[in-house]
Amino acid sequence: MTSGTQPNSRPENPQRRIPRVLSIAGSDPSGGAGIQADLKSIAANGGYGMAVITALTAQNTQGVRSVHVPPVAFLQDQLDAVAEDIVIDAVKIGMLGDAAVINTVARWLEHTRPAVVVLDPVMVASSGDRLLAADAEQALQRLLRQADLVTPNLPELAVLLGEEPAESWEEALAQGKRLAFGSDIRVLVKGGHLHSPDCPDALVDPDGSVYEVSAPRVRTRNTHGTGCSLSAGLATVQSQLGDWPAALRQVKSWLRGALDHADELRVGSGHGPVHHFHALWSTRAPEGNDFSAQLWRDSAAVRMAITGLEFIRNLGNGTLAERHFAYYLAQDALYLTGYSRVLARASALAPTEAEQLFWATSSRQCLEVETELHRNWLGALTEPAVQGPVTKAYVDHLLAASSGGSYGEVVAAVLPCYWLYADVGARLHRQFLIDFPDDDGGDGGGSHPYAAWLRTYADEAFAAATEQAIAITDAAARNASPADRERMRRAFAQSAKYELAFFDAPRLHAEKYPSAAPVS
Repeated sequence: MTSGTQPNSRPENPQRRIPRVLSIAGSDPSGGAGIQADLKSIAANGGYGMAVITALTAQNTQGVRSVHVPPVAFLQDQLDAVAEDIVIDAVKIGMLGDAAVINTVARWLEHTRPAVVVLDPVMVASSGDRLLAADAEQALQRLLRQADLVTPNLPELAVLLGEEPAESWEEALAQGKRLAFGSDIRVLVKGGHLHSPDCPDALVDPDGSVYEVSAPRVRTRNTHGTGCSLSAGLATVQSQLGDWPAALRQVKSWLRGALDHADELRVGSGHGPVHHFHALWSTRAPEGNDFSAQLWRDSAAVRMAITGLEFIRNLGNGTLAERHFAYYLAQDALYLTGYSRVLARASALAPTEAEQLFWATSSRQCLEVETELHRNWLGALTEPAVQGPVTKAYVDHLLAASSGGSYGEVVAAVLPCYWLYADVGARLHRQFLIDFPDDDGGDGGGSHPYAAWLRTYADEAFAAATEQAIAITDAAARNASPADRERMRRAFAQSAKYELAFFDAPRLHAEKYPSAAPVS
């Protein structure tokens, strides 16, 4: 909400772990922009996406060929059908087409009053051509006041003001302040169209206050749908956090990763799409190792569920409650005691001296390096930690595998603690710590309260240990019978499920014992 008074003001939005987000926009059959990009962005940022289509386009990565706008009566039917059945936590608005469409959406907003509304005013094509008629531009100006945030690119910002596009970041901020003050609306000023080594974005409030986030510009031609994806992500994350600056930090970091990995998709011969699901797909099994590749594919649902957990999201953006992190670390310290015994058992069963040394070293590190980190975090706590039900079940599963299983079954059971931790740690470090630089400008975590934990599981040594554990598991699978490989697969799958439960345990503990001591 802006600082000024808006007509038909909406109630404050209670934050939701999985917000229900509606995109009102045009369709892109090539999948890179519009409704398709919005739904991917909503899902990638932890929301449930819905779509009302305002226009059908014939387009691909090289451009738009034609546009069909359905009758506004059908648009109204779509809006009513969704709103009459589903509580809508946030709305992202994209391509609206003409004045009749804009006015229909405006009336629906007045009646429905969703808590979060993000307006991406699709007005100017990449070629510079104007996409809206004069009467539609006037209707869009009136729609501004019904939004919490408007996200124009620089040409669109200029059109909204009746000015020439800004050629510098200072000019862009000045235009953003004029629009925010004149329309009493929060504006996201975006620097994507500027020619500079950095790509800044800034939230500008009607009172002139500015919150700026910058990151190095990603050199790629595959930027199709960037604006759609950013605005849909902001609507989703704002519903989760209720904090616009925090939402911008999180979504900008995610979008930078989507641009970093965009070239991997190889979609089309023109300006291809960004990689919305880079965080889920970025860690891959080593090529040529069919067994670990299959394990990774089989764990996709678990990894996606981990990505969507409130604990993981809040850990990454730094808003995780301290008592939840304390409970998690206390349980992790208890877990490591049992885990080290299982690694020692793997060392005893290992067929080669190199593998014996690897598991023995890993077992010792559990009791030394890792436990020292937990002591640093938990040293001030006076109450002893009590093993939670998830911790006990996970450790019992590992001990059972180590006492009665083959060597392959043991290493498959312990692998998720390497692989899924490395995936989560690397992804969170890449997505969030860029926004918390050290005083010297390095990527060290800065004011992020959990930077030390993220660095521990994202450093090169842990990544190398993970790769070695994967290679050992593949070697064990090659020497195992089909029945043994199936037991290895089941052991890995069960441990992966326990990893998901372990990350979610602080939330369940807090719900069961809302007034309990953090680690008791």
